[in-house]
Amino acid sequence: MIFGMPRALFPVLALDVFRVGPQGLGLLFAAPAAGALIGALTAGWVGQIRRQGLAVIWAVALWGAAITFFGLSGKLFALALFFLAFAGAADVISAVFRGAILQLSVPDALRGRLSAIHIMVVTGGPRLGDVEAGGVAALVSPWFSVVSGGVACVLGVALMAKLFPELARYKAALVAEGSPPSA
Repeated sequence: MIFGMPRALFPVLALDVFRVGPQGLGLLFAAPAAGALIGALTAGWVGQIRRQGLAVIWAVALWGAAITFFGLSGKLFALALFFLAFAGAADVISAVFRGAILQLSVPDALRGRLSAIHIMVVTGGPRLGDVEAGGVAALVSPWFSVVSGGVACVLGVALMAKLFPELARYKAALVAEGSPPSA
């Protein structure tokens, strides 16, 4: 989320790229939430997924790809909104799996502390991303900031998957059966 959410750039994108005014700006801000709502309402299938760690990796990669394509949508406002909504849906699916992994694999004595750290990252990461997006936009351009942020998110999740292969191997079925999660 530090690299992948160009929220701070929505005003300049609405004004200079899409030329959609305040109503369009509101749609840019609302699109990820609308996608998250749709993702949450249709998330019944996630209970069938046993490789939850791999699902997190894919969901975050899809988020980053959607943000990249948002940046590449040019002046096509409807397409840009679609990609933001898709990113929101991918984000909520990632959140469902991350929450499940946290609740199922962390010992009771640590769950509160790790939940607090998780909340700190979820709320603080995007705000740090606002600073990053604005800084890159000021140095290069808003378009470059959006596209490079999405690409950095995809590359970052690939790097994390490589550095921490136990995440991709995490299987919910083992936890549900009373065994510790696989490493």
